[in-house]
Amino acid sequence: MIRSLLRRGRAAPRLPRPGPCGGGRHTLRTERLLLYTPATMLDLAVATACGSDPEARRWLGWADGQIVTDARVREALLALHPGDLDTRRFTPQVRKSLARPFEPAADQVELLIGVRLDDGRYAGSVMLDAGSGELGGQLAPHARGQGLGAELFGAAVLLGHAHLGLRTVRAGHESANAASAGALARAGFVADDGPPLHTLPNGREVDSCWLRHTSTTPPTRCPGRDA
Repeated sequence: MIRSLLRRGRAAPRLPRPGPCGGGRHTLRTERLLLYTPATMLDLAVATACGSDPEARRWLGWADGQIVTDARVREALLALHPGDLDTRRFTPQVRKSLARPFEPAADQVELLIGVRLDDGRYAGSVMLDAGSGELGGQLAPHARGQGLGAELFGAAVLLGHAHLGLRTVRAGHESANAASAGALARAGFVADDGPPLHTLPNGREVDSCWLRHTSTTPPTRCPGRDA
């Protein structure tokens, strides 16, 4: 749970200060990322913006109603840090809307927003279905090509095994998506059986590869997921 926003010194990044997991919320970190259940609608909007640029849409296949279509709005969102709502880029009404608390849905899908520890900028998001164990994730354009994809998927593995009690976590990617394939491999995923074809939300059918990550120790649950 996010309790407050803190800036340590003039040059230090603004980072959310997370509390312990609980009340449907989770927090964890990797070497370069802090990840947490969205605290505000700004977090949720940025999670959407991370998968809305043309490169991301090519692989994710999100439909028009699922993305931030305006490039200027998308770029403005991705330039922000958590809590940066004093910007003049948005109207007072939009700022008020983005500042509203985000309440996790009472379903089995867990969403984590990722923030860079070095500069405090939003880096991406990852989603894990606690029922099927399947995950998906995306990085903001400025965070790609730096090995952060492996950390993002590694965080999803930790979320599944140590927070949600899942023995196995699965992921799929388009066969031609070398970046996702490499990131998943570095996160410890291995080949698994799955349907050879997959239909994306926009209706495009793609060749697919499936992978799994199985915990070598008994999985555990944290207070963030009610028993």
